[in-house]
Amino acid sequence: MSRKILTFVLAAGLVVSSVPLSATADNHTPNENADHAFDNKVIKKIDADRMYNHIALLSENPREAGTQGEYEAVQYIKNEFESYGYDTELQPFTFQEWDGGTSALSFNQQSFSGDPHTFNGSVNASVQAPLEYAGLGSSEEVGSNVDGKIALIERGSYTFYDKVQNVMDKGAVGVIMFNGENQSGNHFGYTYDGQDIPAVAITREAGLKLVERLKTEQVTTTLTVKNAGTIDKTSYNVIATKEPHKKKDNGQIVMIGSHHDSVAGGPGANDDASGVSAVLELAKIMAKTPTDTELRFMTFGAEEKGLVGSYHYANSLSQEEVDRTVAQFQMDMVGSRDAGELIMFTPDGEKNLVTDLGAAAGARVAEVVEYGQLGRSDHVPFFQRGIPAALFIHAPLEPWYHSPQDTLDKISKEKLKETTEIVGAAVYQIARPNTPALENAEVAPGPVHYEFDDRPL
Repeated sequence: MSRKILTFVLAAGLVVSSVPLSATADNHTPNENADHAFDNKVIKKIDADRMYNHIALLSENPREAGTQGEYEAVQYIKNEFESYGYDTELQPFTFQEWDGGTSALSFNQQSFSGDPHTFNGSVNASVQAPLEYAGLGSSEEVGSNVDGKIALIERGSYTFYDKVQNVMDKGAVGVIMFNGENQSGNHFGYTYDGQDIPAVAITREAGLKLVERLKTEQVTTTLTVKNAGTIDKTSYNVIATKEPHKKKDNGQIVMIGSHHDSVAGGPGANDDASGVSAVLELAKIMAKTPTDTELRFMTFGAEEKGLVGSYHYANSLSQEEVDRTVAQFQMDMVGSRDAGELIMFTPDGEKNLVTDLGAAAGARVAEVVEYGQLGRSDHVPFFQRGIPAALFIHAPLEPWYHSPQDTLDKISKEKLKETTEIVGAAVYQIARPNTPALENAEVAPGPVHYEFDDRPL
């Protein structure tokens, strides 16, 4: 087994010492030993079974933003924070949700027995025209033969935008799309500004039957979309605040977050009940742990709708709060047994204080954590306000991502515990009372060497 080397570096770039992570206690520097002792104040209290139980309760039902399932999860999280002694705020916000209204299909005057799903953004219209198969809808495949017809398109290889635009450019008056190979269901599809033809999705099985039917007969199709549009819904952020020790308050704020909503129809055990469980666990442990830093533990709503909750919260911060916030740790999907290894993502692919702390904590707790570049989660709004932020996640993602199979039995207690230990050690490194400023801390370790990892999500 190879040994990773922990390299301590001064700000000037001079190497002070190199210590094998597998070294014995006798080989540790005094600073390292002190640091491990401080870590133990947090990580030895982390209970994987307690986190697992949170996930079990939260994943009993889907928690799609704006639904009763989400509201019940929000109340559970709020009650947990309050049971630890925190002042806890529910921050409601409004977001717009697409309502597909009613869509219907008929073929040669026979009603379609399936349940077509209206594309997000589809216009309301009713058209009758011959059906024409357009393959994958690429510019090479789509010809003038779709003019005045409803295009039947297979999903895959190209964006929804390109597929719809390609058939529109050739005169199509409607779109029916079916899933590609190894894709199930029919809940997919988007149209965009200017794409003013009705569009619906059907299952792969139904689509392939139509492809075969078109080989032997002309199929006149009626496609109807009505009452589709956006409606206002309410979601919530949950924020629990721990005030610093009155005599040691350094004025800094550190934020630890996750999102509590799930996709529609998904129990969201890993995405992101796992992150919520980690936030709750660290909040419980830190509740009675002295700090010189204000800690804000938070779970966001409507992440799956476009990071709506985290944008709402980040934009609600005053400039004074932004200036005082030195780090935002975001945990998303941190417990899957089937995902890859832990990585820290930043929106710009650059290191920051959060990744420095995370890498160093990983070196002390398990192993150095690498970093990469990715948006797509709730660290982005904080980064855009100038706050050092990073996403802690396992990548590549598990096969069950955004599916009804994202269930409790796929959770690894070991991964869950290790990630929470690393984030907990990193947070405590900056929040403990004897580090009023990390760069001047008497017992703070030097940064570790960690690399950019161009790993896909």
